[in-house]
Amino acid sequence: MSLTPNRRLLVVVLLVPLVVTLALWAFTWPAARTAPRDLPVGIAGTAPAADRLQQRFEERDGAFDVHRYGSEAAARAAIEDRTVYGAVVVTAEGPELLTASAGGTVIAQLLREAVTAGAPAGSEVPVTDVVSAPAADPRGAVLGASLLPLAIAGVAAGAAVTLLRLRGARAGVALLGVAVVVGLLATAVTDSWLGALTGDWWSEAGTIALIVLAVGAPVAGLAALLGTPGIGIGSLLMVLLGNPFSGVTSAPELLPRPVSVIGRLLPPGAGGSALRSVAFFDGAAAAVPALTLGVWAALGLVAVLVGGRRRTAADTTAPEPVREPALAG
Repeated sequence: MSLTPNRRLLVVVLLVPLVVTLALWAFTWPAARTAPRDLPVGIAGTAPAADRLQQRFEERDGAFDVHRYGSEAAARAAIEDRTVYGAVVVTAEGPELLTASAGGTVIAQLLREAVTAGAPAGSEVPVTDVVSAPAADPRGAVLGASLLPLAIAGVAAGAAVTLLRLRGARAGVALLGVAVVVGLLATAVTDSWLGALTGDWWSEAGTIALIVLAVGAPVAGLAALLGTPGIGIGSLLMVLLGNPFSGVTSAPELLPRPVSVIGRLLPPGAGGSALRSVAFFDGAAAAVPALTLGVWAALGLVAVLVGGRRRTAADTTAPEPVREPALAG
């Protein structure tokens, strides 16, 4: 049913402000509620000093999830495995802080402030950056800024496949091709040129390609099943919710709990975690987010194939238009 001009005008006047309000809420509300929530941290050392330190962390009402380790080496290994964001080593001379700025400079600064606040007045807490951010990007800004363009690339691929009426296998090949090319080019920019990613080049390219595919395939799949409105639904899900809920600029544990859970299940959040692991931690803790991306990509491609078959079947069964016989002149 087509809408009258007045109704179309009303849709525009109401829909655009609604989308803008949704975007404003999605981007600003999590930022306004940033605080540690079950943030994994380690404590290495023996009682009673380590016990007192653990008690101080636990007094922060669920802010920290404390892991105990018997030695500094074990705490370092836990940081490198991305089990914890940092650790405090209790020594006879006082506490020492181990951080990983590559895991998030915001977290490293937060831990530094928390440990310094509990240290004796006038004392200085030594800090060791176990997994440091690259010198070319010491604040980790490039990785955080990369997720939005990658999400937009995925949405653009899904929209292009739909608007160009590519169906079935052709649509799947197009989505895979875009993902591979974007993965290669994006890695060339962020790793080879900017030096902001320092992991294995091909692993980074594969991860970026998987991120783009995990966004683009569901968008194209929704459009194949629902028609053009599926592009809008996919865009809202991946960009307006997925990007601000990803926690890639800080950490998921700093976002409100419903947001952090949703963000880790969406491709931008899972992609940011996987790319950080591959780029700085030799792939540690990348399995779960990579699996999440794979599930999104697979579901999207299946939807593309199913939707393409349905449309092809509908086209072949549609009755041909009746032609009027030509009148003899």
